[in-house]
Amino acid sequence: MPNEARVIPLRPRVERPEARPAAPVPPERRPPAVREPLWRDLVGDVLRRERLEQERTLKEVAEAARISMPYLSEVERGRKEASSEVLAAAAGALGLGLGDLLARAQGELVRLTSRHTGAGPARGTSGGRFDGMCLAA
Repeated sequence: MPNEARVIPLRPRVERPEARPAAPVPPERRPPAVREPLWRDLVGDVLRRERLEQERTLKEVAEAARISMPYLSEVERGRKEASSEVLAAAAGALGLGLGDLLARAQGELVRLTSRHTGAGPARGTSGGRFDGMCLAA
């Protein structure tokens, strides 16, 4: 007796049509080559940079802001999306206003995105320059 196994398919074979070549994707629908930075990363970087420039510990700033040290650490590392109240408290503990913190983060965003695109400041679809900032909850 030959040593052959009999294969019984669980699903009937389906003949697949020949694959058609994919249509080219228009440039406006292609994903960006470089991932844009997340807002929480930018804000966290600003908070950490300011704290280190002031030569203050995480514990000192967290106590002054009345937020937990582990949570402030997570915010600084971009792991947590902090509320505006937490951001205002952390900024205030560093001697900054919430507007100062957000303006610095927005400046960092413009700097990073213009470096990746090789263009100047960001432009809208109509070609007009925009300097605004939009926050959504």
